[in-house]
Amino acid sequence: MKLGLSTYSLLNAIKAGEMTVLDAIDWIADNGGEHMEMVPYGYTLVDDPKLADAVREKAAARGIELSNYCLPANFAQETPEAFEEEVRRVQRHVDLCARLGVRHMRHDVTAFTIPAEQMGIGWFDDRFEEMVEGSRRIADYAAPLGITTTIENHGFSAQASDRVQRILRAVGRPNFRTTLDVGNFLCVDEDPVVGVMNNLPYASFVHFKDFYVRPEDENPGGGVWFRSSHGKYLRGAIVGHGDLPIRKLIRLIRASGYDGYITVEFEGMEECRAASRIAMDNMRRLWEECGA
Repeated sequence: MKLGLSTYSLLNAIKAGEMTVLDAIDWIADNGGEHMEMVPYGYTLVDDPKLADAVREKAAARGIELSNYCLPANFAQETPEAFEEEVRRVQRHVDLCARLGVRHMRHDVTAFTIPAEQMGIGWFDDRFEEMVEGSRRIADYAAPLGITTTIENHGFSAQASDRVQRILRAVGRPNFRTTLDVGNFLCVDEDPVVGVMNNLPYASFVHFKDFYVRPEDENPGGGVWFRSSHGKYLRGAIVGHGDLPIRKLIRLIRASGYDGYITVEFEGMEECRAASRIAMDNMRRLWEECGA
């Protein structure tokens, strides 16, 4: 297992001007990480080749692998012209991955923020062919570059495990897999244990996060809460502090034989650097405990 951190975990510090993406590399190395996943919020690389080269060089100097690159994408466009433009935009990010030496990229297939009427199976079925065709085009573009592209259980529409599998099976490309996020199934009210069991055979990358979960009829009050597709209250937590069965999920993943990259994600209310440090320490400790 190679333990690393998503830059999204440090977003509050990056947005506040207290840290750059180059500083994030140092922070991960100084806190025992082995790799960094890039989520270009609070910075951009696709429009800044000098910064992209600096990230590649800094990571090599600090012994930090650039493991994954995650970006939003939306193939459910209103016109063929808009669809083609979105494909070209995502292809530019594939080119960036090649420049960075990153061999794994996650893209969405629909907008992340969608109205409730687009979360159901009807809208998903209506836009399914566009999701598949966009994903296939990106996978085919990335294949000669040695890059695996993935869909994550992410974004409310293509988030449940069976919907992820439907897209994977329809795309039908060996370099198109899934980035498996153990927590995101909760956003569509799917049991994380069931979701992980369903999609582990298709996983080429794994995210660990944690959530506090409260019933839909028990408003927890103030704080950075959001609602699941059926109204449950969710709030980001430090890995090991929330309500996910983290030990059980680790045992499932270990038993599957997966021994690749594990990215820790933090999106809670605590100070992001302290929280990320605790989350990484917990992840390392629990992975070892669950293998004993």
